[in-house]
Amino acid sequence: MKKYLLLLLLPVLVSAQTAPAPEVVDASAAIPKTGNARFFELHESFLARAKAGPIGLLFLGDSITEGWKNAPHIWEHYFGKYQPANFGIGGDQTHHVIWRIENGELDGVTPKVVVLMLGTNNAGQHTAEQIAAANTKIIELIRAKIPGVKVLLLAIFPRDARRGPSGLITEAAVSDAGKRMAVIDRANALLAKLDDGENVRFLNIGAQFLGKDGRIPWTIMPDQLHLTRAGYQLWADAMQPLLEEMMQTGSNN
Repeated sequence: MKKYLLLLLLPVLVSAQTAPAPEVVDASAAIPKTGNARFFELHESFLARAKAGPIGLLFLGDSITEGWKNAPHIWEHYFGKYQPANFGIGGDQTHHVIWRIENGELDGVTPKVVVLMLGTNNAGQHTAEQIAAANTKIIELIRAKIPGVKVLLLAIFPRDARRGPSGLITEAAVSDAGKRMAVIDRANALLAKLDDGENVRFLNIGAQFLGKDGRIPWTIMPDQLHLTRAGYQLWADAMQPLLEEMMQTGSNN
C-alpha cells in the first residue's frame, strides 16, 4: 500500500522539485500591472490631470511618493505655489513607471522640475545595477518627453525590518531587510553618478530619517518603509533648498 501511494505521489514530488523559479522581469522594460484595477484607474487619473491644466512641479514614484496625499498641509505649504502634481502609485517598480510614461502620462505637460524617487520595490528581485539602469532610462524618457525639464533624482529612502502579523520582527525579516538595503545602498551609489550638475541633480536625504542610533524611528516610518506626516516634513525640509534652486532656473512654463 505504501509503495502504491508513493507511486501516486511521485509525479507531484518530481514536479515540485523541478518547477522553474519565477521569472524576474526586466526592470527596464515597459510592463503594466495586469489585473490590477487600481493601477489603471490611477493611470487614467494622471492622464486626466495632465490634460486639466498646467503642472509646474511633478512627483513621480511609488507608494512613498503617493503618500504625500496623507500630508496635504505640508504639500500645499511647500509645493502649492508650483502647481504640483503627484503621479505616485503604491507598489510600483521601475518597469511599471516606464510603462506609464510610454503610455501618455507625460504627454503635453511642461513642469520645470520632475522629482523622481523609485526602486525600493525592485530591491527584492533586481540588482543595484538593474535598478540604476532602469532609473537612467526613466530620466531619459522624462527629458525626451519634456525638453528642457530638470530632474531632481532622490536616493532611494532607507528601510528596515518590518513587524509580522504577531507584532514581532522575525530573523527572516531582518535578513530580508538587510539584503534589500545592501541593494539600495549600491543603487544609490550608482544613481549619484547621474548628477550632471545642471539638468539632473541627485540628492540623498536618507540620513534625515535615521535616529542617533542609526535606525529608523517608528514615529517616522511605522512599518519601516512608509512615512508619517513627520517623515514628509523631514522630506520637504531637506529637499527644499535644492528644489527652490532648480525651480528658479527651470526653463519650462
